[in-house]
Amino acid sequence: MSTRPLLLVVDDEPDLRRLLDIHLRREGFEVVVAASGAEGMAAIARRRPDLVVLDLMLPDVSGTEFCRRLRENANTAAIPIIMLTAKGEEIDRVVGFEVGADDYVVKSAFSMREFTLRVRALLRRRSAQASEDAPAQLGRLVVDVSSHRASIDGNELDLTATEFRLLAFFAARPGRMLTRGALLQEVWEMAPDIPTRTVDTHVKRLREKLGPLAEWVETVRGVGYKFVPRET
Repeated sequence: MSTRPLLLVVDDEPDLRRLLDIHLRREGFEVVVAASGAEGMAAIARRRPDLVVLDLMLPDVSGTEFCRRLRENANTAAIPIIMLTAKGEEIDRVVGFEVGADDYVVKSAFSMREFTLRVRALLRRRSAQASEDAPAQLGRLVVDVSSHRASIDGNELDLTATEFRLLAFFAARPGRMLTRGALLQEVWEMAPDIPTRTVDTHVKRLREKLGPLAEWVETVRGVGYKFVPRET
């Protein structure tokens, strides 16, 4: 059996599928391509990929719905997902991240070299996460990186992949002041000086899902955030 990472490309553009297939194989990956959501799901059922490259606009199902289905299934919830799409508006990016995408690449600004680096970075990050076996417990909150789950008082939180990664990053650094740039760099692996509200949007969503522990995520005005567990 091959030890190369398996990538699933789900896109209805034949030329782009062919380009990604050729280039990613040349870079040492094993690649399976699918032209629709149904083909993509069938491919996953046959063999679980290490990463999914997903178009937003598919002929039978939206990329956001495809992504949501993966995140709702315990067997596929932890698969890294890169959305590769022609839709580049901020709202499209926000929706993509909200449903669980780990990265978002716009086709008009597509660079194969940068794309390959993003794939490798996501695979490295997921591998590092998988090696952390012991759940972290901070009072009422338990963050289990190995199973990609977090709970409060035993009740599991319904987090997207990015929200979980953000919470895990906070939980591993209690009491430390974390700048928006540092969070962009470490959680999203984006340049720290990119002007974006991605961090603030995800922190807002994370606070909503933390409920009674929302106050643990403190805003450091003009700088970033601090995660401060306390008795509640």
